[in-house]
Amino acid sequence: MGAYILRRLLLVIPTLLGIMILNFALTQFVPGGPIETIIARMEGGGDVFESIAGGGGDANVGGQEDSAYPGASGLSKDFIADLERQFGFDKPPLERFLNMMWNYIRFDFGESYFRSISVVDLILEKMPVSITLGLWSTLIAYAVSIPLGIKKAVRDGSRFDTVTSAAIVVAYAIPGFLFAILLIVLFAGGSYYRLFPLRGLTSANFEELSMIGKVLDYFWHITLPVLASTISAFATLTLLTKNSFLDEIKKQYVITAKAKGLSEKKVLYGHVFRNAMLIVISGFPALFISVFFGGSLIIETLFSLDGLGRLGFEAAVARDYPVVFGTLFAFSLMGLVVGILTDITYVFIDPRIDFEGRG
Repeated sequence: MGAYILRRLLLVIPTLLGIMILNFALTQFVPGGPIETIIARMEGGGDVFESIAGGGGDANVGGQEDSAYPGASGLSKDFIADLERQFGFDKPPLERFLNMMWNYIRFDFGESYFRSISVVDLILEKMPVSITLGLWSTLIAYAVSIPLGIKKAVRDGSRFDTVTSAAIVVAYAIPGFLFAILLIVLFAGGSYYRLFPLRGLTSANFEELSMIGKVLDYFWHITLPVLASTISAFATLTLLTKNSFLDEIKKQYVITAKAKGLSEKKVLYGHVFRNAMLIVISGFPALFISVFFGGSLIIETLFSLDGLGRLGFEAAVARDYPVVFGTLFAFSLMGLVVGILTDITYVFIDPRIDFEGRG
């Protein structure tokens, strides 16, 4: 197992490098950049897309007809050159990429171009929202889907199985943002009841509340966004659990255990459970990371939550490259490490699995 983990760790390096090279190369061909964003704001457009289209100012103070930046007609060459030096765009792309990767290897992700805050501090600032949505959505999905999947496997083909299958398929088909809008309309003062707040993770007087009051206030605020984030996760996990149990129930060792007189409950939870839950439990790290880092921009926007989803979108639109590439590097690295942890979880749950034998 040690040699297998070492090989996987060594593969992380070229994989991560390939991800960064591909995304860095793409940014060299995408119109716009941080300098264009600043020019658009200074020229009064306020939108990087207007500057790309040539919608900048009308004045020609600096004589910039041949400027590389559309919309920069009112700015001097010295000012543009100074901007390029500040952002490092006076260097060739290869040098900029190598400098960036050298800093990232040392976990120095730099500072946001437009927020005057380090990328690490910015991520930590948005982390509570992503932790809330990712952690609770994952836990609720497992808490509901595993018991439901087991019961569906035991009662396969029954009316209960048919009705619940129809319900989870419908839930899976409903987009999360549409379900979020429905929850807002029904329960957040949209048109009917005002039972839940519409914005933030806590109330304005959160610090003044007692410990129990803080806990209740926190859960009061997260109920609707967590439900909206979880609605589509039930179907896949429930059906995965059901099919895993059905596969195990049909195996010979289960028939033998029943022939020995063991009760159905003991056979199910004493023999079948460990084997059937292997694929479900081992997938927990990957599922949590995917929900955690794949924060829903629309869910966060609808419930006025400032999380990683909105951070990534705003950074991409503003061409805030330190945030874009810093988060890409950190999250890609975590995703690759989680893949290794998933394999280790397989072995921990079932020691019979030997990844060395696949080598």
